[in-house]
Amino acid sequence: MTVRPGGLRGRSRWGKSGSVNLHDWIDELSDVLDVDTELDEGLVLDLARAAAHNVARPAAPITTYLLGYAAGSQDADPERLEALAARVQLLADGWDRPAGARDPDDIDDAVPDDSTVDHTGDAFEED
Repeated sequence: MTVRPGGLRGRSRWGKSGSVNLHDWIDELSDVLDVDTELDEGLVLDLARAAAHNVARPAAPITTYLLGYAAGSQDADPERLEALAARVQLLADGWDRPAGARDPDDIDDAVPDDSTVDHTGDAFEED
């Protein structure tokens, strides 16, 4: 098994035969990460599936990570977690932006070059 930068290991055990008891994995993973939480794995898996199918496959782990991050930073209870997941699922289900499409919020206005202008003594309004 190779060790990658940051301590991650290669995928030499990736295709293990047999099934995995997901509940045991979650319990052991929670112990390793030192977290005490109840997990609705069905909710997380459904959200990952929606992101993978409607956005892109790599969006699945990123989406579930960000859901967990949001839940943790907001100290979300199970009801709040479900509400966050529902909002994310609506976004994923309605995603129709093809890969490489520009963000509609990007502003493509030319920025004037005022590098030759002396701004010494200019006053700016504060918000």
